[in-house]
Amino acid sequence: MSFQEEKQLVLEFYKELDNTDEAEVSEVMHKYCAGNLHWRGFDPFNVIFSPEEVAVKFWQPLKRSLSRLQRRIDIFMAGQNSLVSEESIWVSSMGHLMGLFDETWLAIQPTRKMAFLRYCAFHRIENGKIVETAMYFDIPHLMMQSGLRPFGEQTGAHMVQPGPATHSGLLFEAQPQAEGEKTLATINHMISDLGEWDSGLPLEEELAQTWADDMIWWGPAGIGATYTIERYAKQHSGPFRSGFKNRSTTKHICRFAEGEFGGFFGFPNFTAEPTGGFMSMPATGKPGEFRVIDIYRREGDKLVENWVFIDLLHFWKQQGVDILERTTGMGA
Repeated sequence: MSFQEEKQLVLEFYKELDNTDEAEVSEVMHKYCAGNLHWRGFDPFNVIFSPEEVAVKFWQPLKRSLSRLQRRIDIFMAGQNSLVSEESIWVSSMGHLMGLFDETWLAIQPTRKMAFLRYCAFHRIENGKIVETAMYFDIPHLMMQSGLRPFGEQTGAHMVQPGPATHSGLLFEAQPQAEGEKTLATINHMISDLGEWDSGLPLEEELAQTWADDMIWWGPAGIGATYTIERYAKQHSGPFRSGFKNRSTTKHICRFAEGEFGGFFGFPNFTAEPTGGFMSMPATGKPGEFRVIDIYRREGDKLVENWVFIDLLHFWKQQGVDILERTTGMGA
């Protein structure tokens, strides 16, 4: 299948959305999105069911706060959702929304300096319109750029995260189908390992089945990024597994691959109950939802890079801690 028409639609949507002023955002949203658009975002935005509300609640305030906003895309791809039998074409992009942080957003105080909001979006296209969107964004990362400390010490490194090491993530042209199938198969194999947590192998050996030794895991603010299987096991995967119990099965809404890239999202992907220690937080006895987007790059028969978006504000709010309110003193 070719997904070029759907890609072009999203590229045109981005061009108009990114170059329009705040007052015309609503018009652009209505032009490209269905009237019953199903938009999923991170806390405090959550689920919205109309293009008008997305314009008013998300895009207009963001454009007002991050002036001269520009989109810096690192990965762009499209594909058929492998989780459903009927035609379901999605276009995904990942990168940063960059601007001058000139006005308060979500009670985060402006710096009047450059700021980067990490984002990843999945758009489902039907009859020439965007009918569903998952728009995930790393709010704690922006908070940290403003001098705030929403969480304790990270197990990984904090930074503005780059795109693929190969600089090959912008798949504007159609890709060989066989390459996408190979990427999807590798992702599916990894998910079957990750979702079990009981493969019987030592963690590093389990990871080595689907990950290259020099893998990079680009995690969200509050957890951070880590490099190599050994450090990933020590700085995230191991602490994460030991910090939770009663992990549910994995449930994704969309999963696809194109060329050497692929990814998925859920809302939530899974639930788990913290037993204490994860992100220096105590046990709560409460199961919490993990809303996640994962984007991957494959090289050969192994995964080599992984960009991860986790709605940590939503998760900790379910545990009784409003991180945004606690850190800014004002909430959303």
